[in-house]
Amino acid sequence: MGMGAAAVQRLSALVCATVFIGLMGPHAQARTQKPPLHGRHWMAVTGKPLGATAGAMIFQKGGNAVDAACAMIAATATMWDTLSWGGETQALIYNPNTGKVIGINALGVAPTGATPEFFRKQGMKFPPEFGPLAAVTPGTPGGLMTMLAEYGTMSLAEVLAPAIEMADGYPMEQQLSDTIEQYKDKISQWPYSKSTLLIHPGEAREGPHAGEIFRQPELAATLRKLVAAEHQARARGKDRKAAIYAAYDRFYKGDIAQELVRGTREQGGLFTMQDLADWKVHIEEPVHTSYKGIEVYKLTTWVQGPVMLQALNILENFDLKSMGYDSARYIHTLYQAMNLAFADRDFYYGDPDFPPASPIKGLLSKDYARERAKLVLPDHNDPDIRPGDPYPYQSGTNPFGAVLRNWHSRMPVAAPSAAAQWSPTALAEYDRTFRLGTTSVEATDEQGWAVSVTPSGGWTPAVIAGHTGVGLSQRMQSFVLDASDNPFNVLQPGKRPRATLTPTLALKDGKPFLVFSVQGGDTQDQNLLQFFLDVVEFGMTPQEATEAANITSYQMRDSFGAHESLPGRLTLNTATPQWVRDQLVHMGYKLDFAERSSGPINAIELDRVHGTMWGGSSNHGEDYGIGW
Repeated sequence: MGMGAAAVQRLSALVCATVFIGLMGPHAQARTQKPPLHGRHWMAVTGKPLGATAGAMIFQKGGNAVDAACAMIAATATMWDTLSWGGETQALIYNPNTGKVIGINALGVAPTGATPEFFRKQGMKFPPEFGPLAAVTPGTPGGLMTMLAEYGTMSLAEVLAPAIEMADGYPMEQQLSDTIEQYKDKISQWPYSKSTLLIHPGEAREGPHAGEIFRQPELAATLRKLVAAEHQARARGKDRKAAIYAAYDRFYKGDIAQELVRGTREQGGLFTMQDLADWKVHIEEPVHTSYKGIEVYKLTTWVQGPVMLQALNILENFDLKSMGYDSARYIHTLYQAMNLAFADRDFYYGDPDFPPASPIKGLLSKDYARERAKLVLPDHNDPDIRPGDPYPYQSGTNPFGAVLRNWHSRMPVAAPSAAAQWSPTALAEYDRTFRLGTTSVEATDEQGWAVSVTPSGGWTPAVIAGHTGVGLSQRMQSFVLDASDNPFNVLQPGKRPRATLTPTLALKDGKPFLVFSVQGGDTQDQNLLQFFLDVVEFGMTPQEATEAANITSYQMRDSFGAHESLPGRLTLNTATPQWVRDQLVHMGYKLDFAERSSGPINAIELDRVHGTMWGGSSNHGEDYGIGW
């Protein structure tokens, strides 16, 4: 006898729940490829083992979680862990002294002369992906020094010591060695990058070999100049905080800035001394929503962070747990909710300091989410999910109503609508830009400090600015040049591009509960949303949730490259049962598969019952953690 659709759905949910039963109990120990981390006093997790070790060194010297996070940012930037020193840093910090979550906005801005007209005259539809014209002003040095000055306890010299030692020489790891080799033709176009990274000119492998000592003397000199500025300020009687800001001023207004501007403009970039002097780190109040009594915090619309909050608000209208972990119904509901939130991201997100500000109050309204949830179709994918209108939910009128009416999920310049029509080469390039990485830094301590950071920018291949050793950001490509694409994110000098970077903090009963972030471009808030649900809805430990089977949608507009979209394309874990695959195909999805689909998530859970810390670091890449 045949089974009805409802019975098949129930059986699918039951079998999926059975397959993943080891992940369901609260902190039941399922088998994971990497062991869970445990700590009582502190925990440091980031994208590379050496980076985590730098954080551990600071903790062992008595630093707090902010000190350790700053050391990890410095170390990973020095290691070119999908970022370098000229990139950007964005952070969430829980301050136990105030009981508040603070946002750190250290994203660079478009320099003087960077206008839509300038790039159109270059024959470009968007700012370029690589090169000096891809760079916004450096943010990571300022972000690190601001975090340290305002919330840390140690000197800049102490926190930068591991990074300076690494700049003097550290053993190159295989991943970066391979990346340099992959991009050596592009690196060779920029003289300072070439001399730093291609240290074996003319040989078959021109970059450093894995295990070879990689030295960056010019970067080491720049970092020592920052420390010297701090020492000189202390000698003049300045306190710890003022001395760190003296180093800040040397980078953005002094001799470091002069060489950075000279070296950038020599290679065709647009930076001016005034651009660097005018740039400031913003300490701001993040946005948040409540999901089943848990407060989830994100940075606001200058990054994509609120998209996860919107998705949670939409998903609150569904009984996810009863659907069964990774059942077809659960995957379909998740996919639709994410697409609704991302459509709003693609239209409404941008730098809130440039009017009109994004309608964040309406976007995060629970009433708005209930209306959006009504658009989740029960039995098939909608390939043209569009932005809603949140303005009525904040008692306003949409200033871009006409643009909204003509907006579609696909860019007018997009390639063929189905992934199957793409060549393997074109699809591989699309996936590369869609998943463009960063790193993540998570740190907690027994005093109650909790820090989540996603520093990025200046990834390999990057233009090094003169003799500073500083690799420049490539974030300019996240702007659009036409208001019909995203009226809130049109390029303008002094403006921040809407970035994908998205640290996360979740509080329970007013105290830190989960500290987590991930690398991976437009996949970031997709993976973080699923990690959060895995812990909250399905009782997984952080390590289990960092390795769990995630899905990936490509229906949103890519934040990089040509900003293309692939509606209906869905990546599943290879462990997904055939009957779930069949149901999803029937719903209109185009499937592909990955053995490790979680993304490189790093996370810490604060166990209030036992007064300990649980850490997780995905099996996806080289991410690593240390606890004590």
